[in-house]
Amino acid sequence: MDWVSIIPPLVAIFVVFWKKEVILALLLAVLCAEALILFTTAPETSFLAPINAIERVVVTASSPGNTRVIIFSVLVGALLAFIRDSGGVTATVNYLVSKGVAKSKKQVGSLTMLTGIAVFIESNLSVLTAGIFARGLFDRFNMSRARLAYIIDSTSAPVCILILLNGWGAFILSLLDAYELPASSASILWGSVIFNFYAIFTLIIVAYTIATDKLHGPMAEEEKSLTAATTEQTSEPATKARFMLVPLSVMVLSMVGFMFWTGDGSLAQGSGSKSVLYATGLATAIAYGLLLFHKRFTHQQAVEIGFKGMGELLPLVSIVLLSLTLGNSLKVLGTGVFVAGVVGEYLPIVFIVPMLFIAGAVMSFTTGTSWGTFAILIPIGVPLIQTLGLPPSLVIAAILGGGIFGDHCSPISDTTAVSSLAAGCDVLTHVKTQFPYALFAGGLTLIAYFIASVVMIG
Repeated sequence: MDWVSIIPPLVAIFVVFWKKEVILALLLAVLCAEALILFTTAPETSFLAPINAIERVVVTASSPGNTRVIIFSVLVGALLAFIRDSGGVTATVNYLVSKGVAKSKKQVGSLTMLTGIAVFIESNLSVLTAGIFARGLFDRFNMSRARLAYIIDSTSAPVCILILLNGWGAFILSLLDAYELPASSASILWGSVIFNFYAIFTLIIVAYTIATDKLHGPMAEEEKSLTAATTEQTSEPATKARFMLVPLSVMVLSMVGFMFWTGDGSLAQGSGSKSVLYATGLATAIAYGLLLFHKRFTHQQAVEIGFKGMGELLPLVSIVLLSLTLGNSLKVLGTGVFVAGVVGEYLPIVFIVPMLFIAGAVMSFTTGTSWGTFAILIPIGVPLIQTLGLPPSLVIAAILGGGIFGDHCSPISDTTAVSSLAAGCDVLTHVKTQFPYALFAGGLTLIAYFIASVVMIG
């Protein structure tokens, strides 16, 4: 398919920045991809591209893993509505402020980051828990939702890829186990942690942003656009805090249990998509039960609140579905394989690792998936390890870091949509404000991989 395969993601990215409309961009990209697929396989049926696009959405939605992500995204709307309308958010904010746990912007940011780090089991759960928990605190201290989206998005994936006692580690191990390597897959993967410069730099920049309370670029402009927040503390019964804290605690703790359960006793082997869905469903049921038990709302009122919350998130859920659909179309087109091939065969050996990082970033940016990038690039990187004697952990780290870097920058990534959903932030605002931070971390990473290659290979 060659260069033609990159047209659909380029269409999506162009329309996103031109029309400022993500759903339209994704729809056009899917249509473009399906038209190209038909044109190369059966040119006379190219006019059926819209029908093929609909079928691609159906196939994507029928995938068990994708269906779980979609249902999870819808359930989040109900959970958020229960917590918000019950007064739980306001009560929790007042409680934390009165206890001195969150009495400044720095403390609020630190609490948010630590929450994301603590929930390292699954990236979606990390952003969801930290996002829901911190929304009210960010509003209280006149901090933008864009800043919240940046902190939770730039904490979750880097932490998951550094700690690795989760589904991320299990997935990457399964890819590495298919090859004969100079050391065990586990030792190579754990060895990649200290070389995963992008994840490390990203966490350092997040910590710097929180510690100094300094914002730069579009993030600073977004913060300035906020109106002055009120610091008046409303009188809320202390018991209302349980309407937020109990469901969130249930969600996090049950997630651990479901990971063990779906992994037959192994946390790392557990299914992230199943566990996060079950945990969110249980938390939503608990939130509903609390509202009825404490007679906060009647059954009918609670149901109306839940469906209203689901409705509020339908645009973001649509973005998640279309992002997954585009990813499937691009897989058929071979976009990822083409981008990976751009690395080239005749590079000086010290440039191979930096170029693998760049290839991972471009692939993840244009396809909107970091895991898909890992699945394509690891089979390309491992033969380089075997034939050229490259340091295994350094190569694997470059691939993993590149996948996360591109995902952080991509407006068509489902992770971007979920992070925006959790923070209550517009998707494009999140992309625009996070991009300079991700780009700076990516630039530092590229320099670090070149230096490491010169020292370890050259």
